[in-house]
Amino acid sequence: MVDDFAGRPKMLFLIDGLGAFLTSFLLFVVLRNFEPYFGMPGTALTYLAAIALGFCMYSMACFLFLKKSWVPFIKAIALANLLYCVLTIWLVVANYDHLTMLGRAYFFGEFIVIVTLVYIELNVAAVIAKKPV
Repeated sequence: MVDDFAGRPKMLFLIDGLGAFLTSFLLFVVLRNFEPYFGMPGTALTYLAAIALGFCMYSMACFLFLKKSWVPFIKAIALANLLYCVLTIWLVVANYDHLTMLGRAYFFGEFIVIVTLVYIELNVAAVIAKKPV
């Protein structure tokens, strides 16, 4: 998978962008409207959704406009995704007593997906960086 994305880094940005859009939609539309079933405060969900939407715009801009020099842009979104995970973990810990099992499961699943994506992104960046110019 890493080698496939290293050959087509645009697709990595497309997947990241679509995933960030889905995250933003789920947080802002679904989790916020069903807050009692998840337990995360609406304000926190709104901030997380806004951040995810920003990541979506970044990744889609890279997908549409970037032609070369992929590595720094891939590393940037990987770092941003990691920081998003840190923020999410902090919010989960801060609101743990209010989170329902469904809320805990959602954020655990989101964490697993994002960390997997970051792992792939960093490995793709490493493979691309090793390729001769």
